[in-house]
Amino acid sequence: MSATAGGAEIGPVGRFGFQPGMVVQELGWDDDVDQGVRAAVERVIGGGLVDDEHGDVVDAVLLWWRDDDGDLVDGLVDSLTDLAEGGMIWLLTPKVGRPNFVDASEISQAAPTAGLSTTTSLAAGEDWSATKLVSPKAARSGRR
Repeated sequence: MSATAGGAEIGPVGRFGFQPGMVVQELGWDDDVDQGVRAAVERVIGGGLVDDEHGDVVDAVLLWWRDDDGDLVDGLVDSLTDLAEGGMIWLLTPKVGRPNFVDASEISQAAPTAGLSTTTSLAAGEDWSATKLVSPKAARSGRR
């Protein structure tokens, strides 16, 4: 059974930890992104995704990243620009075997260099994988 928001299907996005009223910034959008994932996030938060022109802090970042997008460390550091303290980044990359997939080892090496820790990985649709990244301090504060 898939999670729903207001009766609408949200699938794996239900595991992203988004809540109504959150401000989620989307970076790396292109024609190849999973529109179902985008729509599900918008249903959960009850509003539209904001872009890099938002000009205020955001609760979370949805970062679409492909192997040919450049240096992942730079992309992750850039995604921290508007992120509130304790916020999360969901890094969405093409699944293994898809064009421009990003090897998991690249993510595990880039995250700590950017000052982040990986916490969760899951399928985010037919063609995309999602990896949750947080600051190590935020990861620790959730444990007691």
